[in-house]
Amino acid sequence: MSRQKHAFLFDLDGTLVDSVYQHVLAWKEALDAEGIDLSVWRIHRKIGMSGGLFTDILLRETGTAITPDRIERLRHNHAQAYGRLAQEGGVRPLPGAVALLAWLTDADIPWAIATSGRMETAAHNLAALGVDPARVPVVTRDQVRHAKPDPDLFVTAAERLGTDIRDAMVIGDAIWDMLAAQRARALGIGLLSGGYGANELERAGAYRVFDDPADLLRHIDEVAARS
Repeated sequence: MSRQKHAFLFDLDGTLVDSVYQHVLAWKEALDAEGIDLSVWRIHRKIGMSGGLFTDILLRETGTAITPDRIERLRHNHAQAYGRLAQEGGVRPLPGAVALLAWLTDADIPWAIATSGRMETAAHNLAALGVDPARVPVVTRDQVRHAKPDPDLFVTAAERLGTDIRDAMVIGDAIWDMLAAQRARALGIGLLSGGYGANELERAGAYRVFDDPADLLRHIDEVAARS
């Protein structure tokens, strides 16, 4: 009798694609256009959470009036800036990302992508990664009620794979991924490629932490169930 193979549920930005700092710069540009002065490091600490929650927190921290029109302008301007940065060649797969996904596919281990970004920004990253959302389950912010740190994205991704979320592993680079994994009752695996430290990821619930996808692939026997 074979053991059930745990599904892998991947975050996208900072986990499979080297795009965190492009998002930071895009948000900085969008905030500057609104006359909102916020340090880059403060923006970075929020990357990975729901875009709506992200803008609410940023505007609250700056004491700026939060209006639906302003939030929509921020979202739109961020998407425009990020698209430009991505087209300028600043977004690439992280080391080992393509090989890791190929290994899982060859091993017949199910995997999906769940990102807090909307498809308008995620599409650039998926293209860089060579992932076709028509063939691979991809869950974006557009498709769920709440994004990270709520568990909706990962729960929906597990459902798309036809697997129990409790038999899944969430691979992410931010504390928001690990918090969402805990709330979904999945196993969290952290990567350092998004800029968070190992201690931060572990405190948020990561049971193992690796450098990047290449490091995870080198140690895949430590987390992937064998037949």
